[in-house]
Amino acid sequence: MLRLLSVLILAAVCLFGQQFAFARPGQVTAITNVEVFDATGAAPWQGTVLIRDGRIIEAGPKVKAPRGAKVIKGEGRALLPGFYDVHTHWGPRATPSALPEVAANYLASGVTTVLDFHQPPEAFQPRREWLSQIPSPHVNMVARMSTPGGHGADWSDQTTTKWVFTDESAQRAVQELLPYEPDYIKVFTDGWRYGMSPEETSMNEETLSALATEAHRNNIRILTHTVTAQRGALAARAGVDIIAHSLQDRVITEEEVADIVASGLYYAPTLAIYEPRRPGAPELNMESAAVRQRVWKYGNAEENLRILFAAGVPVALGTDAGIGGLVHGDATLREIELFVAAGLPEADALIAATANSAAALGFAEDRGTIAAGKRAEIVLIDGKPWKTISDVRKTSLVLVDGAVVYDAANPPKPLPATLAARPAPALIDDFERADGRTAIDTLPVTDLDFGMERSVITFTRRPREEGDHVLSVSANMARKENPMAGVLFPLSRGSVIPADVTTYEGVSAELFGAGDYTLRIVSMQGMWEAKVSAGEGWNNINVPFTDFTFAGNREAAPEWTGDDLLQVGVLVNRAAGETAWFEIDDIGFYPAP
Repeated sequence: MLRLLSVLILAAVCLFGQQFAFARPGQVTAITNVEVFDATGAAPWQGTVLIRDGRIIEAGPKVKAPRGAKVIKGEGRALLPGFYDVHTHWGPRATPSALPEVAANYLASGVTTVLDFHQPPEAFQPRREWLSQIPSPHVNMVARMSTPGGHGADWSDQTTTKWVFTDESAQRAVQELLPYEPDYIKVFTDGWRYGMSPEETSMNEETLSALATEAHRNNIRILTHTVTAQRGALAARAGVDIIAHSLQDRVITEEEVADIVASGLYYAPTLAIYEPRRPGAPELNMESAAVRQRVWKYGNAEENLRILFAAGVPVALGTDAGIGGLVHGDATLREIELFVAAGLPEADALIAATANSAAALGFAEDRGTIAAGKRAEIVLIDGKPWKTISDVRKTSLVLVDGAVVYDAANPPKPLPATLAARPAPALIDDFERADGRTAIDTLPVTDLDFGMERSVITFTRRPREEGDHVLSVSANMARKENPMAGVLFPLSRGSVIPADVTTYEGVSAELFGAGDYTLRIVSMQGMWEAKVSAGEGWNNINVPFTDFTFAGNREAAPEWTGDDLLQVGVLVNRAAGETAWFEIDDIGFYPAP
């Protein structure tokens, strides 16, 4: 699927590798005379670490580099396990983020394993293949679940976030995800909106428990968006593995602490996303009620972290990077600093960022500490962060699977931010496939208005005449201003690989409806739209690209290039509470005359 990408990226990867002269297969790499913080709880020690074929084969004060080893001199530097971030978002729903740039930011910060909470399962395979072609931390793909109308379901459709409300629907939703091989599942279980807007629906304990049980039966761990103390205890009783936010509506009770301790879960408080005043930001205006509330909630978050840590709950590291302006990589290092500011000793903050996070993800036997047999995911730092925590920012050298992927003295050149576009086929879909996929093997997605009050849309394939089928779309418009609903057709699985339509004149389709509709194009630059009308009977629609106008929020529209399209679809706008419908056939592109 990504052969064209592989060819184009491989040359860049080879050039990247040549900068650092990787060890040959079977060759030993020795990091000598380095001060080692191994994250096992032991005091730092001075010695040598030997690596072969991606694994640590020996480590200790008396270890010597064998003849022929590739030597990395560690004098004056510290060696730690690579850092983790168990809560990140790598880009918006449709448009791929600048994936190589995000990966590079993590490596430059010493982060070697992350979880991505933001992708639809359709995007897992192509993104995994893309990541395999570039220098990157280990990126684990996370499927998403919420309740109808709940947090997480307020912006995506069910191809991205499945909606469940009973134990049966939760079990079935887990089973539906299995073909995509999710590494983890994130569940939005708490609808509290930080006191800033009406509370959304929350998942009941029976549903969450059934979801966790079914996931565990299939060797998948569960993380939850849980931000209130009461529901933190509920999540613990339901069997989740990681609470991936701070409990912050109030100080947690002894009974709630006991439930959490008994469960054995890990706590990743994502302090970085809640920090009231980030470094370099203006002083807080304490006259503002909203600012005072943020400070109060953050105080609860810090206090609950101290309480749970003192009770023996293992702390893991997550940030919510990619949301709210948090910078990938930098946010991870900030989270470590905030652990210390909240009262954790420096060594425990580092263990939270390494060994604890690895154990939370089920990797304790594979990585997270510096010991023989462990995966060689390690970072060299110019300093001693167990004494001065800000030294975590002094990244010198980073290894993933034993290969040097970042060298501060010789930083890599940036890779292309997007995949190479491939030529778009003339036909996107004629709706003849019975499995629900398009003619180009993608999965149509619904496009809805955002928020708690949302339009409801359904679509189904039906016979038009013998041997021919169409897509029939119906919608109940939300009771709010300017409701919208529609269906989009990705031009690649998961909308990851852009399509080049420069050899075509415009979008074509057959449309049957009643009134005005909108053709939408989603490109790497944003959204472009054109108005069309359809009356009784089938209407042949040919809309040149020159009729589309930019529908984004920028002051100046970007230049239309036609070589970076991700999705094409049809939208309907009607009055609040109304119903709407249309049918579509043979959507695609028509050639220039």
